Amino acid sequence: MGKVVLGVSVGVAVAACAVAALVVGRRVKSRKKWNRVVGVLKELEESCETTVGRLRQVVDAMAVEMHAGLASEGGSKLKMLLTFVDNLPSGSEKGIFYALDLGGTNFRVLRVELGGQRSDLDPDVEQQPIPEQLMTGRSEDLFDFIASSLYQFVEKANDSVQSPVTKELGFTFSFPVKQTSVSSGVLIKWTKAFAIEDMVGKEVAGALQQALARKGLNMRVAVLVNDTVGTLALGHYHDEDTVAAVIIGTGTNACYWERTDAIIKCQGLLTTSGSMVVNMEWGNFWSSHLPRTAYDIELDAESPNPNDQGFEKMISGMYLGDIVRRVILRMSEESDIFGPVSSRLYMPFALRTPAMAAMHEDDSPELIEVARILKDVLDIPDVPLKVRKLVVKICDVVTCRAARLAAAGIVGILKKIGRDGSGGITGGRSRSDVKMRRTAVAVEGSLYTQYTMFREYLHEALHEILGEDIARHVVINVTEDGSGTGAALLAASHSSSSSGSVDNIQLV
Repeated sequence: MGKVVLGVSVGVAVAACAVAALVVGRRVKSRKKWNRVVGVLKELEESCETTVGRLRQVVDAMAVEMHAGLASEGGSKLKMLLTFVDNLPSGSEKGIFYALDLGGTNFRVLRVELGGQRSDLDPDVEQQPIPEQLMTGRSEDLFDFIASSLYQFVEKANDSVQSPVTKELGFTFSFPVKQTSVSSGVLIKWTKAFAIEDMVGKEVAGALQQALARKGLNMRVAVLVNDTVGTLALGHYHDEDTVAAVIIGTGTNACYWERTDAIIKCQGLLTTSGSMVVNMEWGNFWSSHLPRTAYDIELDAESPNPNDQGFEKMISGMYLGDIVRRVILRMSEESDIFGPVSSRLYMPFALRTPAMAAMHEDDSPELIEVARILKDVLDIPDVPLKVRKLVVKICDVVTCRAARLAAAGIVGILKKIGRDGSGGITGGRSRSDVKMRRTAVAVEGSLYTQYTMFREYLHEALHEILGEDIARHVVINVTEDGSGTGAALLAASHSSSSSGSVDNIQLV
């Protein structure tokens, strides 16, 4: 009997040991899987590192590329395009001015009444869809349609359409253009859904001007600009210390106020003000100092424009969500912590930046929004809290890098124009003997205005790079609707009755 009991006891002990070994084995296996994922995260953090020293290298590289782009055509990845805008709104403008904003499948017309003394802006705005057939037909048909809409808009506002007084129009045209004057430019190519062949290589504002004449509308295209220049104009209207404008939304770009004698590629350029707005097209900036990851390289290679817009692909809203998707995919392939690999993870841009931002800023204890987005957007259900926290960390790393690089870009502009307190010294801290003037930068775009963490990281980096003594002189002002209201303000500052008209820009 004792032998039987002993045998049972031994059997139970062996079974218990086997179960324990199985449990331990599973824990070890699970720990190994988790460690692999943590390794991927650590690699991402190291690749995305943006120390102050590195950011200052990016600042210097941006300033150097700006100099090179101003020295010669094609001398830099930065195009440094002349806008011929030599006169920014001062706030003293008076009168009624119009704007037309054409950049996608809808266009907007605006009417702004200015009373001088930096009066409040309350524009009348109307938006209209462009019929699909006009986006691929003849240019005359498109501009006749726009002119008719403008005519009706003016009539509704009770402004006489055939008044002997010429109305001034600011035209925001968000397609690649070779600018030839403040109010003229040649279309290089269409983008988005437009494909009107007879317009390529033709003068854009002239085509609109002819359509306005055919309609009998006494209106002059005073300026042809892009949305970034409009943002600078709007910023300067509200704050005369504004020297640069940055758009950080789906895409990104910057422009700034430059001395004409610094634009070496156009020697002999004279303006009444002695300065001009330069459109940097900074999305194409590149430097070996930018912290690039394997995910950035993959994204770029699979994009429609490889080796192009490198800076934009690291900092703009179009791409941040997709970088996060690629990291989650890599983790899913390395481990099963997300369950079976979701097919949605292989879809480019399946995770958009607004959804990524919502996960990043989820402050609920159980990260409910993270769980919902993983399930609804990426088809990854039942994710443990520990893994949800990991996803938030990925979003944080990618966003932090983007915001800090955007801050370095802004400081690069300030350095180029001597507003960073460095006195022109590369790589160094600010000099105490340099007198710093108050400097404002106008910023527009949903990534900055609606994404709190992005905005906070950008501000933090600005203070780190500049140092507190200099940073307190630099102000970031949020603007809204540079492409519309800003264009109307530029029409006012470049109106035929203004001293800053196109006639004041000449090559000698």
